[in-house]
Amino acid sequence: MSRQAERGAAGASVRALAARLNARVVAGGQSLAALDDAALAGIPERDRPLLMALLMATLRWHHRLDWQLGLLLERPLKREDVLLGSLLRVGLAQIQDMRIPDHAAVSATVSASRLLGIERASGLVNAVLRRFLREREALERRGQGEPVARFSHPAWLIEALERDWPERWREILDAGNALPPLWLRVNRRRIERASYLERLREAGKAATPDDIAADAVLLAEPCPIDDLPGFAEGLVSVQDVAAQRAADLLDLVPGCRVLDACAAPGGKTAHMLERCPGLGEVVAVDTDPGRLEPVAANLERLGLAATVVAGDAARPEGWWDGRRFDRILVDAPCSATGVIRRHPDIKLLRRAGDVGELAAGQRRMLEALWPLLEPGGRLVYATCSVLKAENQAVATAFAAARPDADLPPLGSPRHFQLLPGEANGDGFYYACLERRADRNN
Repeated sequence: MSRQAERGAAGASVRALAARLNARVVAGGQSLAALDDAALAGIPERDRPLLMALLMATLRWHHRLDWQLGLLLERPLKREDVLLGSLLRVGLAQIQDMRIPDHAAVSATVSASRLLGIERASGLVNAVLRRFLREREALERRGQGEPVARFSHPAWLIEALERDWPERWREILDAGNALPPLWLRVNRRRIERASYLERLREAGKAATPDDIAADAVLLAEPCPIDDLPGFAEGLVSVQDVAAQRAADLLDLVPGCRVLDACAAPGGKTAHMLERCPGLGEVVAVDTDPGRLEPVAANLERLGLAATVVAGDAARPEGWWDGRRFDRILVDAPCSATGVIRRHPDIKLLRRAGDVGELAAGQRRMLEALWPLLEPGGRLVYATCSVLKAENQAVATAFAAARPDADLPPLGSPRHFQLLPGEANGDGFYYACLERRADRNN
């Protein structure tokens, strides 16, 4: 086989697997986080960056691509044509959003249909992609007037953001489609931030420190974590700048006992320990024992120690030892609408009805954990959502129902919403609830 033929076969294989994985998300409801090494079997290491770029592009622009297919196809696809639909989206995404020559994108995508066992549809794949190339400008103009195509988000989410953020919903949606930056958190137990910046400079990597998050460093160009100097030795971790705000808001002091109630994958747990070496104890809880494995691995790499417990934060009677905590972090399960730029599959996996159910669960978690907090202590409620029903609505309703809970006004340094893209960070909500130190507590 000639080198050109080998490249062609490899290109078809990558696109075929991208279509299979896309179908697992679109039709199977499986998240990107659930993909394991077995899913990538058969793809050489050198081709994996292309595979992930194809997969991320098809998910990021899914709603725009589906809208385009509705105009390019003479008849809608049948329900059983899941793989075909995914392959067509892979083809359209690489033509529009990746630096791949049009002829190569079309040829490799048509060849991928044979690897997927849908060779009968190869003519349709070729026709649809070539029709898009002919009508591209007209489709792009028409798409500007269709919100689902223009913003490539589900209609329910566009409407929710427009309702919650009437002045800023467009920028939130555009931020959700942006490529995410790579933020690092320097382990101050092992190296000063200024010294690590020098290490990066010596490695030829440009980076800048953040003005607010004292341990945050922004890389000018993302790179594999294995290329980060000192990563394996625990000098640095990957964590968005918005997520790094939690450690400061907890107001940690030596000797205090801390609960991280929804700890996986452990970034905030580790940051607490890095920030305040004299902590009395940090208890890291998560429902899924499997999700606690990376927590333990991260702590070991960073040279840190915490009490890691499998348990339901909303049912502390199953794991709590009866000793109260001085600080509690509740990074609650949420819609994750503030981190869509990192996890574009969220746009396909979430439904409008999920928000109310999530908010009810968040409220139950707060009610269950509040008695575990020492009078005079602080509970930080956080989500990576930008929907008000999960954020200030939950925190304010909870505080209003608890005479021993103090919640600062929204917009203060201890109660605020960060929107996606602000200061180049993810979307996060934080509310610091103080428990009054009354005798009746």
